[in-house]
Amino acid sequence: MADPPKGTARTVERRGYEVPVKPGPRGLVVERRRSGWRARAHLTLDLIRANPTGRIALKIFIAVLGAIIVTIGIALIPLPGPGWLLVIAGLGVWAVEFHWARRLLAFTRRNVQAWTRWVTGQSLSVRFLLGAVGLVFVSAVVWASLKYSLGIDLIARAMHYLATH
Repeated sequence: MADPPKGTARTVERRGYEVPVKPGPRGLVVERRRSGWRARAHLTLDLIRANPTGRIALKIFIAVLGAIIVTIGIALIPLPGPGWLLVIAGLGVWAVEFHWARRLLAFTRRNVQAWTRWVTGQSLSVRFLLGAVGLVFVSAVVWASLKYSLGIDLIARAMHYLATH
């Protein structure tokens, strides 16, 4: 007869949660996928998911946290800063619980890597042109955002400043 799991796994089993175990040379051994903080995070998430109430609470928490991060990221996209980075980070948070988010994150990662490989394979003049087009696009988005949301027309103010000084 195999020995029962030891330590944390035994405590968790006594509380009524399921612990992933496999037979080993010295009895039952708790399955470990990774070491360090990732293993602890996975074990903690598995323990939360083992309880039906915990599973629902975790799904709601992940959904709300991801939505907050994605919403802030979308609000910051037109402004200079980490807008897209926050959108992708929010997608990463959602990917912890939702399969569709994992697939979308993998798709995004593949396309960003393909774009990066393509750009780095181009000549310096093409990269400079891509950077200039990107800068013009971001400038136009910032100008339109400020003009139509806050009523600040940067071009009119700049022309007025140049005409008076």
